[in-house]
Amino acid sequence: MGMSAAEQRHGSPAEEEWPEAEKAEKLARGAALKWASGVFYRPEKLEGLGQYRSRETQRNSSIQSRLKSTVQSYLEGIGAGLEQLRSAAQDVQSVCQDLEAARWSLLDSAEGFQGLQQMRELMAEHVQLASVVQVLPQLFSVQEVFSHTLQLLRGQQLLEAHAELMMMEHLRDDILSQLHLRGLSSAQATVLSYFGGLQELNESLAKQLWDIVGSSLRLVREDPVLLVTAVRIIEREEKIDDSLLLEATFLPPGRPKGWRQKFYHVLQETITGAHFHAAHMDTEGPGLARHLTALQKVIVSELCVVKDLMVQCVPAHYNILSLCTATYHQALSSHLQDILRENLDKQALFLLLEWALRVYHSPEMMGHPDLLPEVDVSALGPLMSSEIVDQTERKYVVKVKASMLEWMQRTLEVEFKEWFREEEPETDYQGFFQSALPVIVMQMLNENIQVASLITDSLQQKVYNMALEELEAFLGRLREALVHCGKEHQKDRAIPKHYISYLLAMLNNNLALGSSVSSLHPDTARREVPTSLRAALDRMQKKACQLLLEELLLDLQPLCLQLPSRKWLSGSQLASSMCEVIDKYAKDFSRAREPVCTVLLAESELLVTSQYLRVLMQKKMVCKSEEERGQLCDRLLQDATQLRELFCGLGLEQSQQSLEAVFALRELICLKDPALLSLEVLGFVTKYPDISDEHVSTLLDLRGDVSKDVRHMVLEMMAQNPQVLPESYRPIFSTILVPAPELPFCLRKGKCA
Repeated sequence: MGMSAAEQRHGSPAEEEWPEAEKAEKLARGAALKWASGVFYRPEKLEGLGQYRSRETQRNSSIQSRLKSTVQSYLEGIGAGLEQLRSAAQDVQSVCQDLEAARWSLLDSAEGFQGLQQMRELMAEHVQLASVVQVLPQLFSVQEVFSHTLQLLRGQQLLEAHAELMMMEHLRDDILSQLHLRGLSSAQATVLSYFGGLQELNESLAKQLWDIVGSSLRLVREDPVLLVTAVRIIEREEKIDDSLLLEATFLPPGRPKGWRQKFYHVLQETITGAHFHAAHMDTEGPGLARHLTALQKVIVSELCVVKDLMVQCVPAHYNILSLCTATYHQALSSHLQDILRENLDKQALFLLLEWALRVYHSPEMMGHPDLLPEVDVSALGPLMSSEIVDQTERKYVVKVKASMLEWMQRTLEVEFKEWFREEEPETDYQGFFQSALPVIVMQMLNENIQVASLITDSLQQKVYNMALEELEAFLGRLREALVHCGKEHQKDRAIPKHYISYLLAMLNNNLALGSSVSSLHPDTARREVPTSLRAALDRMQKKACQLLLEELLLDLQPLCLQLPSRKWLSGSQLASSMCEVIDKYAKDFSRAREPVCTVLLAESELLVTSQYLRVLMQKKMVCKSEEERGQLCDRLLQDATQLRELFCGLGLEQSQQSLEAVFALRELICLKDPALLSLEVLGFVTKYPDISDEHVSTLLDLRGDVSKDVRHMVLEMMAQNPQVLPESYRPIFSTILVPAPELPFCLRKGKCA
């Protein structure tokens, strides 16, 4: 069919209205074509074309019938809905007509309603007057009730007095509520003035209640009825408070009273004021101990009363035992802090720490069998916080340190005085010199550390560290005392009389202190001596050894004045005299314990060697001939051999001796050919690397036959072969000073003109 011009311009109406239908039809045709091409792609498949056509025809007929049935069902539903809408519209129109008629009826009778308003006002006034008439007898009897209630309070008939008081309050509050609802606030002042006696009665009742609560711990044992009565009154007031707060329309004056919280507050104040607000308290050790013991007994006793008696007099929700326990705990914590603000001695600080950290939780107090398991202070936190405990421990350590310093100073003064006695120091069972100093000092340190261990490990560690510091400082003061004693001895060698013996005793004491320090450590697995303390012990030992060696040197110096000399070369008893002095000192050194005795022998041997070499290098003698060099070599051999045998006999092994330097020096002097001196000196320098050019030059001068060329060659060889001191090398020549060479003069020595 042909299309009109409009249809041609705008397209088909069906296409414009249903574009999805056209698209769906195209998709369906495409799908059908694809399916048919897949089924009939072979000629033999065309034989079943009729079957496919009939099956698809049946399928289309079934689909069309279902579609028609569905559309018919929808059309019937739409018809029913339209019918209902039509009926509803008619009902709405009928209701509108009825409402309009009622509106006109109300407008016609509005004038009649105005007359009812006056009747309503009269009715309200009548109701108010009727209410006033009903309460008039009660209002007239208010003053009489006040007087009766006051008499009841004076007779301690608290329940009856409270009942009348509640009745009067209820009457007053009801009147005030009515006035509040009607907006007559100006009349409330008159009512409050009329009921002014209620305030006095309330205060009188409250005073008696709080007096009862304040004496509750005594009353539960003597007359629990009073406490029960007070608690019943408090609970009545709490119920009234709760009901008024729940209504929240009008809150009468004085509400809420909060008497239950006041009960808690009064009980807490009573407990705190009775035991923890003393105006003056003895904070010294014995006085504080008595105070803490009294607190311990009172707290346990009163908590037992609360647990066994008071909990039966109050409601369970009061948790009265937990309340009292927390009150005692907090009050006691504050009380201990107040005590700690005082200037306490070490005994008082120890008592507080022991009491707070040990006694408080022990079965003697809060862990008492009569209190368990109901009383549990573990949830209340520590009685003293960790910060306060640490501060208190530090204060205690400071006090102990001051006491220890004073005590050690007295001990040192006594020890210093004993050095100047006419008697030798005491000896132990082995004959070694000693004094009571190590025992006294270590006993004092150990006692303080053990006492601290009764409190906490941290306090024990603090006291241990402090004890080691004080021991180190004490060793320094003891060393200074030795130096002072040595200076006094230098002024007069007869004072002290037994100077050497007491120095040996100090060395033995030093060993005893060093061996005992490790036993002070709280941890047996970590008993090492700190480095600084070990250094202090070493300084003390070195100073005592130095003073002993100085004493030995003073006795050796007069003998060494003979050396070297022609008389000494020709024959002398110098070595024998030196051996006698050394042997005498060695016998004294044997009164010192090992290893100090061996150290003294080794240092003495080194001192003798150094002194022997020093006097040889003083340029007092120069060999004039080969014969004198031979005599010098023989004398050196005899002296060195005699001294070596002496020290070996005293127990000092030859490998530990430094006299070998004298034998090596002898070989250097015995060398007959000066041209070989460079090799000999090189070997000598290699063995004794601390020898200097000045030392070698002095030794070459001692020979008396060394030319300038040989000397220059030897010194140049030394410069080309610098030596480094081994770590284990014991210096010999570095402690020997060589005299400065004399400057050459162009004029002869003589008097100036």
